[in-house]
Amino acid sequence: MAKRPKPPKSEAGTPSRIKKNGQVRTAVPAIGESGRSVPPLAKAARKRPAFLDSRRGVADMDEAREWLAERRIEDVECITPDLAGVARGKMMPAKKFTGNTSLALPSALFMHTISGEYPEETGSFRYSPNDGDLKLVPDFSTIAEVPWETDPTAAIICDLVDVNGKAVGYTPRNVLKHVVELYEEKGWRPIVAPEIEFYLVSRNVDPDYPLTPPIGRSGRQIQSGQSYSIGGINEFDELIDDIYHFSDRQGLEIDTLIHEDGAAQLEINLRHGNPIELADQVFMFKRTIREAALKHDIYATFMAKPIQGQPGSAMHIHQSVVDRRTGANVFSNPDGTPSQLFHHFIGGMQRYVPAALVMMAPYVNSYRRLTHGMSAPTNNAWGYDNRTTAFRVPTSEPAARRVENRLPSSDANPYLALAASLACGYLGMTEGIEPDQPTDRTVNEDGVISLPRGLLEAVAAFEAEDSFQNVLGREFLATYAGIKRGEFETFMQVISPWEREFLLLNV
Repeated sequence: MAKRPKPPKSEAGTPSRIKKNGQVRTAVPAIGESGRSVPPLAKAARKRPAFLDSRRGVADMDEAREWLAERRIEDVECITPDLAGVARGKMMPAKKFTGNTSLALPSALFMHTISGEYPEETGSFRYSPNDGDLKLVPDFSTIAEVPWETDPTAAIICDLVDVNGKAVGYTPRNVLKHVVELYEEKGWRPIVAPEIEFYLVSRNVDPDYPLTPPIGRSGRQIQSGQSYSIGGINEFDELIDDIYHFSDRQGLEIDTLIHEDGAAQLEINLRHGNPIELADQVFMFKRTIREAALKHDIYATFMAKPIQGQPGSAMHIHQSVVDRRTGANVFSNPDGTPSQLFHHFIGGMQRYVPAALVMMAPYVNSYRRLTHGMSAPTNNAWGYDNRTTAFRVPTSEPAARRVENRLPSSDANPYLALAASLACGYLGMTEGIEPDQPTDRTVNEDGVISLPRGLLEAVAAFEAEDSFQNVLGREFLATYAGIKRGEFETFMQVISPWEREFLLLNV
């Protein structure tokens, strides 16, 4: 057997002869960091990896290790949303995170109320007998800097699995993932675009005192009636600059920002996209906006109804569905007319959203927003470009045909609000539910409320809907209903100012 010819040897820095296009040329090898010679082709191939410049997301732990080192990150927050959408998790040195440390949280952490209390077991609501661990599994596509921290810090959103590696069905991110998978099994891909409203308010350390609008750069307290006012936005220029700066550092893209009608009420619109990615963005935006506001000595609140007499804050959800193979909007026929699936999606929303309302209006306060005459829908009607309906179809080209769900409030967990809304549309599409006729009249000022009127009524409707068992999961239904009943019982222990004002001396 003939021996394979060996390449010519050369010492580092010593010219070697190479042949190109029939001519002999002299080349000096490049010197690597170690001082050893590196062939010119190897040097050319050693281009800077694109992921190092990514503001948000890498492929795996190997890339994460380089990404963190590039930014000299010292600490990593491993976070996950609980049932309320609050970030829970652990912070650790970056070296520990990249050491593939196993991370876990107790299961009971996802079964307590917004006030941190653990409800009594009732009905199907049961705690794990041993309060076993749930394992945090980082989603590397979500890694980003935490720009408001003084030390270089990164955050990464995690999923939760049990000790056997199975997804925990009652945790919010997994609930939404399951709904998206149902669409994919049908050859569809849901597309969403959330709009999040919130209030800026003066610092309030005593909950017995009402919230008040903050002082703007004019030195005066902000008043209502500022809808779409550029001047209203300019009152908080420096704060808004920080919101944009923090968002850019995290790879969060804001589509538009406007001033809403309430006093110091703002709205941020996000670009449309994958439901899980958009839920992650809303989750991170809430943290970002709160931190930016605190930097300016005010609060940002996502309460549905924080100030009496002012409009409530919504999280409107624009939804469409495309064919996974072609990318075509299934809400439109080839000739541009509304498709049957479009009408069935709306039919599902009308039929099922009232029963799923507790996932979109999760607190006692949420139902203070859903009152007639306050610019919020109190119905399950639909119409073309009709903002008084629960389900509005904006004017658009056929390729952008979509349905806006105007019922969710901004206090909702974004993962659960999106899961509920998409699940209702999915049921309509798979069951062939026909909607009623669209309306062009005002339907939110007649005093009629065709939705659950309060938290307990909403929980009862939620538990009674058998169709939710498969699309949302039995374990989630039982857990969520048990937590909401517990929160209502906690609320009932609080005596309100209204009771002291009107009952103290009159009854």
